[in-house]
Amino acid sequence: MRRYRLRVPAAEAEAALARMLDLFPGGIEEERDGDDVVLAGYADHEPAAGLESDAVEPGWQDRWRAYHRPVTVGRVWVGPPWAGDCPRSGGDSPRDDPIAVVIDPGRAFGTGGHGSTRAALELLQRLDSCPALDLGCGSGVLAIAAAKLGFGPLRCFDLDPLAVGATAENAERNGVALEVAQADVLLDPLPEAPLWIANLELGRLRRLLERPDLPARLLVSGLLDEETVGGGERVVAGGWAAELVRP
Repeated sequence: MRRYRLRVPAAEAEAALARMLDLFPGGIEEERDGDDVVLAGYADHEPAAGLESDAVEPGWQDRWRAYHRPVTVGRVWVGPPWAGDCPRSGGDSPRDDPIAVVIDPGRAFGTGGHGSTRAALELLQRLDSCPALDLGCGSGVLAIAAAKLGFGPLRCFDLDPLAVGATAENAERNGVALEVAQADVLLDPLPEAPLWIANLELGRLRRLLERPDLPARLLVSGLLDEETVGGGERVVAGGWAAELVRP
C-alpha cells in the first residue's frame, strides 16, 4: 500500500479534487500548505502518472480516520461517526450543550474541518433562521447544521450524485429533514428561498452571482483569505473565507 499525493495551487483544488476522487474512491485527504493544497489517497498500485508517493505501514486505515477529527465552531460540534459522542458542556441545561452534527465523509467530502466549512459555520450562526438552499451540498455539513440551528425548510442541490447520496444519508443519520436533489446550481431553475448557502470555489461563486434570480442574502464560502466577491460581513478560518452577500 502506498500514499499518493498531488500538490496544486489552492485556486485549482476543486478540479484536482474531482480527479483524485475518481482515482481514489476509498477517500482523499486534503491539507492546506501555504498557497497550495495537497491531496492524497491510498492505493496498492499507481492509479495515474505524475503523483508523488511513499509507502505506508499497516494500520493506515486508522490513520485516515484520524485525519477526520471533530471540530467545534461556536455552538456546533461536527465529527465523524467513529469520533464518539459529542462532549457535554457541563452547564446546568442541555441547551448549553454543543449542537452535534455527525458526518460520515464517504468519498472524502469532508466532516467539517476544512477552513471554508468552518468559516461558513461561524457566519451561519450569526444569521437569523429562515428557509434556505444549500448549493453544492457535498456531505451535507452546512445544511444539517443549519437545520439543527433552526433554519428551514432546507433544500440541497449538488451536481455530483455521490454528494446527493451522502447528504441524504447524513441527514437521516442526524434526524433532520432535508430535500436533496441533483442539479447544476449555476444553470438549473432553483426554488425560492431568502437565503442561499454556497461553499464553492471563486470562479463558480462568481458565476452563481450572475444568476438573475438571486435571493436577499447569500452566505458564500470557498474563498481564499485574499479573495472576495464583495460581501459585507466576513469570517476567515484556516486561510479560507466566508462572506455574506446582499445583491
